Amino acid sequence: MSEIATAKINSFAPIAAQTDFPVSPSEGAVFILNSGQLQEIIRQATAPILQELQALRARQEEDIERLALDIALDRQRLARLEKVEPQPLQRDRGEILIALIAANGGKMLAKDARQKMRIDKVLFSQLLAKVEDIEIRPYKLDKRQNLLVLK
Repeated sequence: MSEIATAKINSFAPIAAQTDFPVSPSEGAVFILNSGQLQEIIRQATAPILQELQALRARQEEDIERLALDIALDRQRLARLEKVEPQPLQRDRGEILIALIAANGGKMLAKDARQKMRIDKVLFSQLLAKVEDIEIRPYKLDKRQNLLVLK
C-alpha cells in the first residue's frame, strides 16, 4: 500500500525530486553541538549588531540632549526679546502716578487717578501694567471700582 502511495506522489514530482532511492547515512546530522556551543555561536553572530545598536542609542541620546539645549536657549532668547522696557514717557507718567498716590495717603481710586492725570482708559491700563510699585485691588465698598495701593 505504501508503495502505491509513493508511486502516486512521485508521479507528480519532477524526476530529480522522486524518492525511489533510500537515504544514505552520510546525509544525516552534520554538526552536533551542545547548548553552550550554540549560545556562543549566536553570541558571536549578534555581537556586531548589538554594538551598532548601542552606538545608535548613544548617538540618539546626544541628539536629544542637543535638541533640549537648543530649545532652552531659544526660549531664553524669546524671553529677552519679549521683555519690553517702558518708554521714557511711560516712566515719567509712572513716577507721576506714584507721587499722586503717595500724596493721597498711599491709596487712591483708579478712576480718580486717571482723571487727575488726564489720560484715556487704554493708556492708563497700559501704564498700570508697566508700573510695578502699584498694587491693584478691588474697592471694598464698590467691587466695580479698583483701588490703587503703593506696595
